[in-house]
Amino acid sequence: MADLKERLLPPKTASAVNLRDGSYRPSASGRQPFQGVDVMGLKKRGQGLRSWIRVDSSGNSQIIEVDKFTMMRRCDLPARDLRLLDPLFVYPSTILGREKAIVVNLEQIRCIITADEVLLLNSLDNYVLQYVVELQRRLTTAGVGEVWQSEGPELNRRRSSRIYDNVFGTPSPDYLPFEFKALEVALEAACTFLDSQAAELEIEAYPLLDELTSKISTLNLERVRRLKSRLVALTRRVQKVRDEIEQLMDDDGDMAEMYLTEKKSRMESSFYEQGSIGFKSNDGGVSASAPVSPVSSPPDSRRLEKCLSIARSRHESMRSSESSNESIEELEMLLEAYFVVIDSTLNKLTSLKEYIDDTEDFINIQLDNVRNQLIQFELILTTATFVVAIFGVVAGVFGMNFAIPLFDYPGAFKWVLMITAVCGITIFCAFVWFFKYRRLMPL
Repeated sequence: MADLKERLLPPKTASAVNLRDGSYRPSASGRQPFQGVDVMGLKKRGQGLRSWIRVDSSGNSQIIEVDKFTMMRRCDLPARDLRLLDPLFVYPSTILGREKAIVVNLEQIRCIITADEVLLLNSLDNYVLQYVVELQRRLTTAGVGEVWQSEGPELNRRRSSRIYDNVFGTPSPDYLPFEFKALEVALEAACTFLDSQAAELEIEAYPLLDELTSKISTLNLERVRRLKSRLVALTRRVQKVRDEIEQLMDDDGDMAEMYLTEKKSRMESSFYEQGSIGFKSNDGGVSASAPVSPVSSPPDSRRLEKCLSIARSRHESMRSSESSNESIEELEMLLEAYFVVIDSTLNKLTSLKEYIDDTEDFINIQLDNVRNQLIQFELILTTATFVVAIFGVVAGVFGMNFAIPLFDYPGAFKWVLMITAVCGITIFCAFVWFFKYRRLMPL
């Protein structure tokens, strides 16, 4: 990975890495991982050049520097689609199917997928590097034909008849086209990244929540608040990826639009047939000087050629419709697999959020219980204060400067004190019985 980062560093000169330099060594597989491209001839149109990683269908990768308008013409994309890949802007996860390309913006993976190549924004992020390495590994993996032979003759017959075949009719060694492989690696990278973040959040969250239930403090509450903010942000990102995959699965037109190899094969086939028809017409055409009767019927050969053309067009239309349905089914199965993965990640986050909500409810119940105990204690304290105030009233009454016979009695003070205490205790017990009767406190 460190060597890959060094190869992805921007070049010192305006041109790309010099392939003739003796210090530039190929990778262990014998293929040069990131071959430089001379960009001296590229025009700067005020937007500046941007570094891209290009991976072709054979697994070869190189760094190119292309400006915005050149990329728009190369991939036939509008400016707003390229704006989705701009790292200076923050856009939600998006997968767009266009005429000649698929625009993918999934977390760190921002790339343009065509029928022949993947153009990825050059970045030193580990997930981007892992995406490039994994895509190269899958494109160069051998032994796919052995898996094909073990799947049965019927499935091989169906797959060999699809439009994955090239112009000459040789079947492709892999039933998934190049753009689906690149899209699969991007979906896998995004789902893996989000799932790893969800796992890290779970590892951090559960001990913290258990500690909060045992000890409610300001520090623990602040840590849980930050944890919940991260959880909400991550849930929003996972939900967006899930909704994007679900939206693609619900729209057959968008899935058919993403099948770039089929559209390219159709275009090449139409060009090949037009060239063949033009060659036949020039080779076996009638001379312009030859007399033609306006009332004569068309020749039998021309009539037969017209019938064969109509039958061939109908057969190709039926075959194209069948292949389109099968390709949509394969893409739908691919999306369903990663929909299950991202839905599982979303379920983890939902369970974690429910656990946080349950913890908050438990804490609120504990706080309410403490608050109720404080209220009960305050009620008893208020009642006791009222009883003690009775002694002050009695002292105030007897403290007046009025001569009464009771002052001459030697045991008067003792009797006044005892009677006041008995009255206070009686009043206090009456209040307590009233509180218990009204269920204001569990005594």
